[in-house]
Amino acid sequence: MGSFRRTYNFAAGPATLPQEVLERARAGLADWQDLGYSLLEAPFTGDEFKALMETTQQQIRTALALPDHYHVLFLQGGASAQFSLIPLNLLPPTATAGYVETGHWSTRAFEEGQRYGPAQVIASSRDSGFDRIPPVSQWALSEHLHYCHITPNETANGVQFQSDPDCGSVPLIADMTSEFLSRPIDIKRYGMIYAGAQKNLGPTGLVIVIVREDLLGGARPETPTVFNYQLQIAQQSRINTPLMFAVYLTHLMLVWLEEQGGLKTVQAHNISQSQSVYRLIDEDDFFHCPVIPEHRSVMNVCFSIRATQLTQRFLAEASARGLVNLAGHSQAGGLRASLYNAQPDDAVSALTSFMNDFRRRYG
Repeated sequence: MGSFRRTYNFAAGPATLPQEVLERARAGLADWQDLGYSLLEAPFTGDEFKALMETTQQQIRTALALPDHYHVLFLQGGASAQFSLIPLNLLPPTATAGYVETGHWSTRAFEEGQRYGPAQVIASSRDSGFDRIPPVSQWALSEHLHYCHITPNETANGVQFQSDPDCGSVPLIADMTSEFLSRPIDIKRYGMIYAGAQKNLGPTGLVIVIVREDLLGGARPETPTVFNYQLQIAQQSRINTPLMFAVYLTHLMLVWLEEQGGLKTVQAHNISQSQSVYRLIDEDDFFHCPVIPEHRSVMNVCFSIRATQLTQRFLAEASARGLVNLAGHSQAGGLRASLYNAQPDDAVSALTSFMNDFRRRYG
């Protein structure tokens, strides 16, 4: 999967895109669909772009096997904007929202969400350094919760839910930004999922929102029109000018995803790549991954060097070999290799080869 690159990008986002997708996108820059002008110049109200949005929406529906009572929206502001927009659209002012705290981004979601009404952390792994996912049996779920918010994959901390949790009658909302379309999901477990496009689908800014029909209808009066889910659904995500090129790249990535064999095939490939890195880390104590094995992220391998004074040397030598953007998140430190859908096998082989060589020379 993927083709050779001289430089391998392990950034947590914006992330690596397949070379063939970039080449297809480039073709649309000069003359899109034989219109005689670029997609970047096309009117978003034109039939061609409307058809593209409908096609892309249907691709997402097909990939995730979405029932008809789930709506697909293309919005702006990335996933972080949803930290505010979820309570504005879905949470009555006196209702309580629950949050499961598993790392940096779930904490950010909670801190923003509590600005709009009662919110509480119903489970947390903070005391153990965010090295695991709290089991659902320990969540303080109750019928008074209007919804429960989770972050299934924490890019900064390298932990990931290994299955879709069952919250019973409490609607489950998930920020799937860094694992969206990397595995099949049981959509019936969720009332809403959302994801920024910059990990597995394209450029920054675009966020895909998938929301269940029965959760809609209670947006607060102060909710901005362009961020009102129900109003955007009524206008096919075109109340304002959509992020046209981002939608186009998402479409091309979904074509590519199908060419790879779909979600089950991509999931198996992603697991294989991450396991090859984790096996090397666990061979001895030169490298260290703080996350317990059963909760480690497939998407973001977070690790460190026991001799921390070697970290900058590791990054410098890696960069010289064309292995770039391996520094950990600013809040977590250490090292991180992000292995999203489009990461080629050559990149992972080059990384593990370098890690072995570095350990041999400095271990």
